[in-house]
Amino acid sequence: MTEKPSTSAKTQAIKQVSSIWLVPLIAVGIGIWMLFQYMTAQGPQITLKMETAEGIEVGKTEIKALNVKVGVVTKVVLNEDYSSIEVTAQMNKDAARMLKDDTLFWVVKPRIGKSGVSGLDTLLSGAYIQLQPGRSDVAKFDFEVLDVPPVAPPDAKGLRLILTHNEAGKLGVGDPVLYEGFTVGRVEKTTFDTATKKAHYQLFIFEPYDSLIRKRTRFWLTSGVDLQMSAEGFNLKIGSIESLITGGVSFRVPKGRDPGELITKDYSKFRLYNNLKLVRERFFDEYLEYVMMFEESVRGLQPGAPVEYKGIRIGTVQKVPLKLPSYGHGFTNKHIPVLVRIELGRVWDHSDNITLEALKASMTSEFQHGLRATLKTGNLLTGALLVDLDVYPEEKMPKQKEFDGYAVFPTKAGGFAQIQRDITSILKKINNLPVEDTLETLNTTLQTSQQTLRAAESVAKELKGLLAAKDTQAIPGEVRESLQKIQDTLDGYGPNAAPYQNLEQALAEFEQVMVELQPVLRQLNTKPNSLIFTSEKAADPIPAGGQK
Repeated sequence: MTEKPSTSAKTQAIKQVSSIWLVPLIAVGIGIWMLFQYMTAQGPQITLKMETAEGIEVGKTEIKALNVKVGVVTKVVLNEDYSSIEVTAQMNKDAARMLKDDTLFWVVKPRIGKSGVSGLDTLLSGAYIQLQPGRSDVAKFDFEVLDVPPVAPPDAKGLRLILTHNEAGKLGVGDPVLYEGFTVGRVEKTTFDTATKKAHYQLFIFEPYDSLIRKRTRFWLTSGVDLQMSAEGFNLKIGSIESLITGGVSFRVPKGRDPGELITKDYSKFRLYNNLKLVRERFFDEYLEYVMMFEESVRGLQPGAPVEYKGIRIGTVQKVPLKLPSYGHGFTNKHIPVLVRIELGRVWDHSDNITLEALKASMTSEFQHGLRATLKTGNLLTGALLVDLDVYPEEKMPKQKEFDGYAVFPTKAGGFAQIQRDITSILKKINNLPVEDTLETLNTTLQTSQQTLRAAESVAKELKGLLAAKDTQAIPGEVRESLQKIQDTLDGYGPNAAPYQNLEQALAEFEQVMVELQPVLRQLNTKPNSLIFTSEKAADPIPAGGQK
């Protein structure tokens, strides 16, 4: 029997996943790996605060450290109150270790500043942000971009100091720090403390010049040209070329002083003086304060003016005036109080070991022997005054011993004031002369003299008639000769005689002089100082229009 072929199909299991799906799986794996690699290669994002976005472009502006790219700007927006710019930057992975609390950022672009010309290479490549790595252990991701490059990096070798001054704007960032005219540092930062109301200037002194900073080192402002006009005359100083353009600050230990110990601590504070003269005066910190009461004008006397004895400075004027006229006294008080200092170091050398008490006792003794203060012109060109001391044995000790808590230093009127006072006294005496009574007496005398001359003339006429008579001619010749002499004598007093004419001319001239003297006496009575100072020039007359 023949077998029939089977008509049922054979079944076989088919695989559910084709090998073709390996391709997208591999692609996804590669994508995930690339994403992982990208994420692990990226560094942190940082935020930079800037005053302006000038020269900053998203995706183009790079962040560099030592001219190596370590990041790029990814976003630039205004802050919430529109007061500044917030820049977001994506940093490289290796740059994360540079982002510390003391890391610094600034924009590199073409600059012309106090330290020279920089950033010229950015004219073609464009501006970029420079990163200066920090050394702190504290990480940070928000920074403020500096307006100018820093003077020195945080790890630079040297010494940082803080100078204080009552006014801001005395120094700027980058100004030189000079020692004997040589640049040894720079000004790093300027701030103003609102609590103490003082300006702070941070300096960086480069190594090895930091060894010049001692405890008694003094700092003062240096300008290119220092011209001073005072009671002591003219003083002109010219600094270095850089200080001539930008100014700066100088320092040193004053000559003849102990420098003190070496300063090694950063941010030690020192006072900033306006000039070297104030530095020198600062060492005269032991002094006696006195009030000088002057009657004459103190115009031209300024604080800082010298107090001298025979040309040797022994003190300084402190305040002019000490107090203004107050209610109850007012301007009727003729004295102007001036506060002065008699400085111990100027009177005696420090090596003498003289105390202030000894100086005070010595000054009191000198007052009793006639030591007095006067105002004296120190500079004819500027009109500056100084206080000059001298001994006047004839002067008596004043009654006033104190004023407003200060001991009074006896004074005496100055040279010009004394001359003016003497002239005024003389003019007052002249003005008090009885000129009108004298003129009346002279007039009376002239009238009496005229009557006497008329009587003599009458007698002469009678004698002449008597001599012409025949009876008189019969008198012996001797008697006649005697009468003739009498006649000649009387004729000498007649109207045509020389003595009569001379007397009459003298009286007329005297009367003319007195008439001309009247305006002068009135002028002296009105303005006693007109003998010294010329009167004001009268205005030119203006012709009036004629009548039509």
